[in-house]
Amino acid sequence: MLRRTFISSLAAAAMLGLASMAPAMAADLVVFAAASMKGSLDDVAKAFQAKNGTKVVISYASSAQLAKQIEAAAPADVFISADTKWMSYLVEKSAVKKEEAVNLLGNRLVLVAAKDSNASIKIEKGFKLAEALGDSRLAMGDPKSVPAGKYGQESLKFYGVWDNVEGKVAGADNVRAALKLVSSGEAPLGIVYETDAKADRQVKIVDFFGEDSHSPIIYPVAPIAASTNEARNDFMKFLLGPEAADIFKKAGFTTLASS
Repeated sequence: MLRRTFISSLAAAAMLGLASMAPAMAADLVVFAAASMKGSLDDVAKAFQAKNGTKVVISYASSAQLAKQIEAAAPADVFISADTKWMSYLVEKSAVKKEEAVNLLGNRLVLVAAKDSNASIKIEKGFKLAEALGDSRLAMGDPKSVPAGKYGQESLKFYGVWDNVEGKVAGADNVRAALKLVSSGEAPLGIVYETDAKADRQVKIVDFFGEDSHSPIIYPVAPIAASTNEARNDFMKFLLGPEAADIFKKAGFTTLASS
């Protein structure tokens, strides 16, 4: 009888232990973020965890892929998009409340080449991009779904060279994949964000695209409506605060909001 009681007590204690662990496991904050935020957002997450105690798990991909996953009820607490289009998409799907979305960051679009490249190109009306590429490819995000690709296409149309290079485009699933094509030598030139170029020592900035040549590059952030993780609100405040702003600025972003 004593042995049975002892075993029952152990079982109850084990169940209690599992129950006490469950909230800690569930407390991890899940953030879906545009691929171009890799690095700076990792640093922000570490700073938040050090101050708040909550672990932040970040899933990086193109804004389109992440938005579609959130629409399909993927377990996320916060979404940071590389453009307003995909945030608006989630607002329309009631996955995000419009009044809770905040424009967090800005960025710039650049033309990059490998660090040892001799490429010297001035971006202007009718610039000789197709000639510079020759038989090679231009790395950029897929204009149909990747924000950086959309901005790049807008710029190339603005400068009147899109028709000449459209057939040479290597459309990547996200902007970091496009960057990798250049840094690995698979493509001689690419269109990425300034922050991407700064994050990869294997590439150099050839020139900047004029900010009037494309839609404003804006990174909005919002908590996911279905999330019940209370830490999401603390993380939102931290993102808008001075400590996160300093990290983002060092990476090359411009900050658009503050708490």
